[in-house]
Amino acid sequence: MATNFTREEAKMMDQQDILRSFRNEFYLKNDGVYMDGNSLGLLSKRAEETTHELLNSWKQYAIDGWTEGEQPWYYLSEKLGESMTELVGGKKEEVIATGSTTVNLHHLVSTFYKPEGKRTKILADSLNFPSDIYALKAQLALKGYDDTHLIQVPSTNGHVLDEEDIINTMTDEVALIVLPGVLYRSGQILDMEKLTKAAHERGIQIGFDLCHSIGSVPHQLHDWGTDFAFWCTYKHLNGGPGSVGGLFVHEKHAGITPGLAGWFSSRKDKQFDMEHSLTPAEDAGAFQIGTPHVLSAAPLIGALELFNEAGIDRVREKSLKLTNYMMELIKHELDEFDLKICNPVDPKQRGGHVYLEHPEAARICKALKMKKVIPDFRTPSGIRLAPVALYNTFEDVYECVHILKEIMREELYKQFENKREIVS
Repeated sequence: MATNFTREEAKMMDQQDILRSFRNEFYLKNDGVYMDGNSLGLLSKRAEETTHELLNSWKQYAIDGWTEGEQPWYYLSEKLGESMTELVGGKKEEVIATGSTTVNLHHLVSTFYKPEGKRTKILADSLNFPSDIYALKAQLALKGYDDTHLIQVPSTNGHVLDEEDIINTMTDEVALIVLPGVLYRSGQILDMEKLTKAAHERGIQIGFDLCHSIGSVPHQLHDWGTDFAFWCTYKHLNGGPGSVGGLFVHEKHAGITPGLAGWFSSRKDKQFDMEHSLTPAEDAGAFQIGTPHVLSAAPLIGALELFNEAGIDRVREKSLKLTNYMMELIKHELDEFDLKICNPVDPKQRGGHVYLEHPEAARICKALKMKKVIPDFRTPSGIRLAPVALYNTFEDVYECVHILKEIMREELYKQFENKREIVS
């Protein structure tokens, strides 16, 4: 890709970038380089605008805002779900904006985990984000099982998973499978289509955590036949801190009784009948529980507009170019400093960030922040750098790597303690 690794070359690639105009939609960090969009995406002007619109609808309509105005709150979850269908490859009836990642996981597992006979175990992995594992263990406990009923497929190197190892663990003791679409640490993309097919061949239902894949890689959940999926919207989707989550339930499960019923699980035309017997929605709307978090959903309206304009395929194309350029530049400029690239190099297996390891990672991340580069530290020795397609540039990548080189060459990290902050 790159040839001479100069700033001029990076600027030339930026001029050729078909998504370059989207950078102007975001509030960028002043005089700095933001490389943490896989933890919290930046605020866009569009998201700010729709947040003000929803606040104004509250001010203008009060309770009538549920059914009046440009964005009636009563149907907002369904509208946002429809806006995410292209990102996950689902139908509008299969996607809903609701809850949060872990709440949605609890809801889905309470619905789909049906232990029977010898099929009592849940299959997960050893590299998943801790929150998912906490939820799975809690769901097992609610059914009277201990942690021995959670199978976690190990990694041979601590960074990636072997899909054949996962498939070989799909035994007749497994009742449900929950896996990440992209591993949060190394950025490995799992072959969700292959794993779904293997699970179904063995009579096992399967779902995926898309927190680190939605907005960075395309999905085809409906065509793959995936049973369910769930995700947050504040990382690559730029929905803001605590923005409402989302979930997918395949249409073949339409009409299934939700495991955690609530008022907004109701069919819309029945909800205000106030009956004590639930008539659940016949689509993904059944997986809502309480009242939509309208103000937490407000920024997502504008944020998703940008994705629908850019197109997830073009986002993915640029994302791969950015991460590839970053890896090439790291190899060219930082080879002597023992910074190990631990994410997959194969573009089919690589998500939207680059993952480096170094014994001094915590100190290096603090030094990067001192130099106005915002990375993401992952204990014990990981540095995640996420050049985001909608607002990062090739020159950003160039600047980031050269600042990292200065830090390593001058040992600027030694002025800091090698331990994480409260939030990292």
